[in-house]
Amino acid sequence: MKIGVPKEIKNHEYRVGLTPESTAELVAHGHSVLVETGAGLGIGAHDEAYRAAGARIAPGAAEVFGEAAMIVKVKEPQAAECAMLRKGQLLYTYLHLAPDPDQTRALLASGATAIAYETVTSPSGGLPLLKPMSQVAGRMSIQAGATALEKAHGGRGVLLGGVPGVAPGRVVVLGGGVVGFNAAQMAVGLGADVTILDRSPEVLERLATHFESRAKTAYSTRTRVAELIAEADLVIGAVLIPGAAAPKLVTRADLATMKQGAVLVDVAIDQGGCFETARATTHAEPTYEVDGIVHYCVANMPGAVARTSTYALNNVTLPHALRMADLGWQEALRRDKHLRNGLNVWNGQITCEAVADALGYDLHSAEDALAA
Repeated sequence: MKIGVPKEIKNHEYRVGLTPESTAELVAHGHSVLVETGAGLGIGAHDEAYRAAGARIAPGAAEVFGEAAMIVKVKEPQAAECAMLRKGQLLYTYLHLAPDPDQTRALLASGATAIAYETVTSPSGGLPLLKPMSQVAGRMSIQAGATALEKAHGGRGVLLGGVPGVAPGRVVVLGGGVVGFNAAQMAVGLGADVTILDRSPEVLERLATHFESRAKTAYSTRTRVAELIAEADLVIGAVLIPGAAAPKLVTRADLATMKQGAVLVDVAIDQGGCFETARATTHAEPTYEVDGIVHYCVANMPGAVARTSTYALNNVTLPHALRMADLGWQEALRRDKHLRNGLNVWNGQITCEAVADALGYDLHSAEDALAA
């Protein structure tokens, strides 16, 4: 199979779909890899490293999209990239379609087959291709929030860890999954006063056992969320419903109860965000203010630590890429129901229930696509 790796074009996105090492693995399996020139520069991988791994370097994205049977990316295709996709071509990347009707329409119109990293599952019920980026984003959320809290960045001027004689900052983490756990770890490490909310008794028990007295846990209700964010310096939105739009846990009316200069970091912004006032931002302009509350809503947070993120991502995406290249995507999906859950778009049809529900499309099963 011919596999194409275009350069990412989203604002300040430095990750790349395949590392040189992953490229070498695919080449060793007998596949050809076409990499757009400069695609790996953001992780310190020059064209020569890809050539040494056996890839051919393309002068631009048009050649990559025009020749490859499978496109391997990181972020959702931008409008110009959707226009280059074609019927029968396989796209393997993050998609986050539920809050993005424009991208969804463009993918359906292209006729391409799209497999979303974020809906591939594991036997334990987890999201293994999303997990490493959730780990990165969770940890980064505290770094970003701590910076936004500085007075020069519009925040309250609070040091999360405090100092002797001065209380630490209060951090509220909405969601105790992978993002929330990693955010809490970083906040606890800084010495902040941390509370994590979730609705799963099992998750709350696990968190309480892990953090002991270093972080508090609370069952998430509308009342409890409102009480805690009113006292918070930093709120992390970390709730995920696989494939679906994120629930709005903080409304605009809630902002009036919060401390002026408090910070909201919405890690769920790829799925529409946990905060009613959230809108996607970029690393170039990461924050904005609503009613005196600072919002940080960068939609590709892990792109800022591109080398760490790319290698962590390739560790989990490469095995599936190899199977789809070796067997063909249909046979790979027939053999692996968890990879099959990643199929979101096929032949102009939606094959992911959460996306169909969110955007009002008819649902066509992955099994129908494979049978065809």
